[in-house]
Amino acid sequence: MCIRMDFKKIASGAGTLFNRAKQYTEEMLGQAEKTELDAHLENLLQRADKTKLWTERILKQTESVLQPNPNVRLEEFLYEKVQGKKPLRLVENDILGQSMIDAGNDFGPGTGYGSALIRSGQTQLKLGQAQRDFIQSAHANLLQPFVSFLEGDMKTIQKERKLLDLKRLDLDAAKTKLKRVKSQPAKESAEVELRQVQMEFDHQAEVTKLLLEGVSSAHAHHLRCLHDFIEAQMGYYAQCNLYMNDLQRHLGSYGLSTGNSVPLQKTEGASASSATNVACDEGRKAKVLYDYDAADMTELSLAADEDAVLFDK
Repeated sequence: MCIRMDFKKIASGAGTLFNRAKQYTEEMLGQAEKTELDAHLENLLQRADKTKLWTERILKQTESVLQPNPNVRLEEFLYEKVQGKKPLRLVENDILGQSMIDAGNDFGPGTGYGSALIRSGQTQLKLGQAQRDFIQSAHANLLQPFVSFLEGDMKTIQKERKLLDLKRLDLDAAKTKLKRVKSQPAKESAEVELRQVQMEFDHQAEVTKLLLEGVSSAHAHHLRCLHDFIEAQMGYYAQCNLYMNDLQRHLGSYGLSTGNSVPLQKTEGASASSATNVACDEGRKAKVLYDYDAADMTELSLAADEDAVLFDK
């Protein structure tokens, strides 16, 4: 009995697939009529298509901005799929910053150039950390919500939409069958079948419509995500600007001499114009105790721990 029922179920399913394929083929050849969806449902479907298209595109381009290297993006994708998280990766500013710090220590932190390199390297490390924080924020505020929408709500919509297309094929196949039957008993059977598939189609249309109307809520959520992303981006650039301005002010406090020593005329800021060409061994060597910013063009800016040579006027 069980085998016989399974056979009947398989045969019924095969018959349904055959009727759908036949109806679809006749529609393509213009030999059968096609039930048109109502205008509101069509508009909802078009909006869902646009939402899916642009969400996928914005997601892809945002990933390209956060990680321009496609090979690295692929590697991170595989790590996330296999291990559940992306590997901790240094950004370019980290590598540059560490190189500057190593070079500054090699030249000597007590020299002007070495001190400037170390300070610049430290700033590059701060920029690298700011970039990582921004990338993490972008993932949480924009990328993850977009992925969740595409993998969740949009997949459900696509599934129900496909089911609606199948129910529409069943409905049109039943309409075609009713038109072609001749005998009264066959006509009555076809009418019963048509009413049944019409109910199923109407029900599926309502289910699909409710899901499609939920796209408006997705748009509202995506708007909040976009706002959070832009705020994070603004904060990132503002932080970078703050770091660079601070570095610029610090570097501006260094003298313009190209050597390791800064010739001076006085112990506090003074003109360097008459001393820059005097040999260092003709004066007294000293170490600068704290930073000094020149008050005007007649003075010389100094940096802490910098070696200086003092000359009597």
